[in-house]
Amino acid sequence: MKTKQFSKLWLLVLFAACNVHAQWSPNRPVRLIVPFPPGGAVDTIARILSTRYSERLGQTVVVDNRGGANAIIGSEIAARAAPDGHTLLIVPAGHAITPSVSKKLPYDTIRDFAAVGLVGNSAYVLVINPRLPAKSVGEYIALAKAKPGQMNYALTGHGNATHLAGELFNVLAGVNIVGINYKGGGPALTDVISGQVQAFFSGVSSGHAHIKGGRIRALGVTTATRSSGLPDVPTIAEAGVPGYEVDAWYGLLAPAATPAAIIARLNADLAATVANAEMKERLQTAGIDARATTPAEFHQRIVRDIQRWADLVKRAKIVTD
Repeated sequence: MKTKQFSKLWLLVLFAACNVHAQWSPNRPVRLIVPFPPGGAVDTIARILSTRYSERLGQTVVVDNRGGANAIIGSEIAARAAPDGHTLLIVPAGHAITPSVSKKLPYDTIRDFAAVGLVGNSAYVLVINPRLPAKSVGEYIALAKAKPGQMNYALTGHGNATHLAGELFNVLAGVNIVGINYKGGGPALTDVISGQVQAFFSGVSSGHAHIKGGRIRALGVTTATRSSGLPDVPTIAEAGVPGYEVDAWYGLLAPAATPAAIIARLNADLAATVANAEMKERLQTAGIDARATTPAEFHQRIVRDIQRWADLVKRAKIVTD
């Protein structure tokens, strides 16, 4: 009898504790770390997200740019932050690539973070200087095969998504286009426009105006389906490279020990934020198709992508540090 009473009492205490945690709300501004300098795609998305997310959370969401070392500096700061729901990290798909190309990471990409949820998906678009004599993916491949090792593309960090997009293209198209490292997408686009570098896998949002203005030529988008931001541009797969797909996703992480109840609240408010019609429109203008997930779904996506990119790094014999 006493055992049953104790069990009931314990269940009541547990229920009460869970209920208290379920009511968690941030009690000071929430820091959203952007592991890149201001002005890039990740920074743009963070700033679009922060206003509406602030309203949902009931506290200001402060964007904190901590760029450097291919997002490693900002990511480490987030990993080491107090796991109390007041520090978040926004990451692009390159977060799942870094473990394969940087063997000395100061954090574990899986164990040191808790997935909060996906913000949305986007595509990269292969753009070239319009003076280059290629008006399609097929013509670009033919040109590259005629000049092995002589053609180049810009990348914005060894081992990030723009780099792996180029290496996947090399592997599947059977070409050897050389990557040239840039500090960010802005300088890379500037040099494609001027002709200092020939090509770049640009974010749809950052490249859109230049494509429409004829300053760069779009050959194909990297996703399996066409981008809503560039509906007239074919996918690279349909334009001549079967199996090619690079999905540029963006999502939020928290320090690993953040309690599940806090993660649940952060996820619920994130899902409501990206489901908002105005927010969807603003994200689409930035080239992002808003898409909410559960923390578990986002975690599984990261784990799956880590393995996929590890396989490519090995196959393409990419040098790791």
